[in-house]
Amino acid sequence: MALVEQPLPAGADDALRDLPRPVPICADESCHDRHSLPDLAGKYDLINIKLDKTGGLTEALALKTEALAQGFGLMVGCMASSSLSMAPAMLVAQGAAFVDLDGPLLLSQDRENGLIYEQSRIIPATPALWG
Repeated sequence: MALVEQPLPAGADDALRDLPRPVPICADESCHDRHSLPDLAGKYDLINIKLDKTGGLTEALALKTEALAQGFGLMVGCMASSSLSMAPAMLVAQGAAFVDLDGPLLLSQDRENGLIYEQSRIIPATPALWG
């Protein structure tokens, strides 16, 4: 097992503080933006950055920078969304230990000219994705 993601509900995760653990714990619902980080220290080893939660690419990149500076590991994830949302998330995912950008695969139909998924690889979109 590589990590455990958000084992307790957000706001009810104080029991994780300074708990010894053999497997890293990753904050998901407890992490939204840079303002979330102070409360996560001592509870989580990694954070899951999702553009839907941060409000967009600018804050996601700022959260990534600040989280790394504070010693957190990174996961970049997503909600069920199209390639139009995943393409910028791929920028945030560079260098992340864990990447889960499968949102378009959860839809019955993605946008035209979307990302291409080949086993565990994601092929970046062409400029045609943007219209």
